[in-house]
Amino acid sequence: MAEDLIKINGTRADQYVNLYPQIQSLLAGETDLYANLANIAAAIHDIFGYFWVGFYLVKGDELVLGPFQGPVACTRIPFHKGVCGHAYTERKTVIVPNVDEFPGHIACASASKSEIVIPVFHENQVILVLDVDSDSLNDFSEEDQTGLEKIMGLIEENWVSWN
Repeated sequence: MAEDLIKINGTRADQYVNLYPQIQSLLAGETDLYANLANIAAAIHDIFGYFWVGFYLVKGDELVLGPFQGPVACTRIPFHKGVCGHAYTERKTVIVPNVDEFPGHIACASASKSEIVIPVFHENQVILVLDVDSDSLNDFSEEDQTGLEKIMGLIEENWVSWN
């Protein structure tokens, strides 16, 4: 059974350190992929209050919307489009300080101002991406990249048992 998350004051790095074991607890013993992705998205959204937090899963030749928190979103993203497609294609985390300045940005919601996308791997293939949008410009930094990549490591570690 889930409990309320413990929120702390401090830097974002401190907040990620605090959040990580709580997400581990949420995932403990649960083997359903969508349940786990939903709880990860909800936990990140709850702790940081980002505008949108969610997953796009690789299906065929595109990224397809998975569990998320926030307003309705684009359902399908081609691999070569937007920030999510760029992170997929480049196989690395992408931080965009101002989405209006990103060539080919897909505006699923006009309130989104900055974005970070983290690819998740299994057997050296991108299997999904975490997409986090903020309604503030320049809202993501290396602290977010480090914290979110560590959390995404939990998906990589558990992928086989969740599928």
